[in-house]
Amino acid sequence: QVQLVESGGGSVQAGVSLRLSCRSNYSRACMAWFRQSPGSEREAVAYSNSAGWSTYADSVKGRFTISKDSAKNTLYLQMNSLKPEDTAMYYCAAGLGAGSWRESSKYNYWGQGTQVTVSS
Repeated sequence: QVQLVESGGGSVQAGVSLRLSCRSNYSRACMAWFRQSPGSEREAVAYSNSAGWSTYADSVKGRFTISKDSAKNTLYLQMNSLKPEDTAMYYCAAGLGAGSWRESSKYNYWGQGTQVTVSS
């Protein structure tokens, strides 16, 4: 049974930083962070493949960093200079599906989400 468990969300003021964590028992996978706010579609935020290559949505490029600690089987999302528009439920995803990293269908496994709320 593959499990992804996110943590690290919270309510913060604009401009500060948060680090999200995703513990997994599934190490050989491409992994990503998505987010979804009420009334909006789920949006791909950051992606890291099994070779360590990473990419980001334009909306977070330069502010967010995705990283992995293989020894701890943990995926991180360092979020700096947070903005109110970053407010969303953040989900960790893992899988080996084909297709664009932005597509939810690429991922077989999802965490339960962690809420990030940024106030101005």
